[in-house]
Amino acid sequence: MWRKSTRSGQGADCVEVALLPDRVMVRDSKDPHGPMLAVPPSEWRAFLTGIADEQPTP
Repeated sequence: MWRKSTRSGQGADCVEVALLPDRVMVRDSKDPHGPMLAVPPSEWRAFLTGIADEQPTP
């Protein structure tokens, strides 16, 4: 199931994520059939932690 932030409102210019057992999928909500990123769950957690700490990882 694809999800986007509740803070995004009704706009279509957001990213959406889908949590799968072995990866996290990321896509542009404006182009749901376009390219997607597949990220290992550990890397996704590190990314979110970096954002929360205001120190995003490359």
